[in-house]
Amino acid sequence: MEIIYKRCAVKFLKSADKKLSVRILNGIEGLTKEPPEGDIKTLQGKENELRLRIGKYRIIYVYENNNLIILNIDSRGDIYK
Repeated sequence: MEIIYKRCAVKFLKSADKKLSVRILNGIEGLTKEPPEGDIKTLQGKENELRLRIGKYRIIYVYENNNLIILNIDSRGDIYK
């Protein structure tokens, strides 16, 4: 399974401190396992978008054609706007 990062997700990871980036990347690696690991829920109103919670941060992602696409990463208050 290939992990594809959208531009806004890469931008967040580059701006975050090293400790937080490593924590988020470890959480994303857990999504590639079978079954996926972590606090995962389906977003309301979105059929195939899921979210992973890591502390106060949220990762929005989808599975598409055997790829994991990371759409966005941000804090809890800003991700759903």
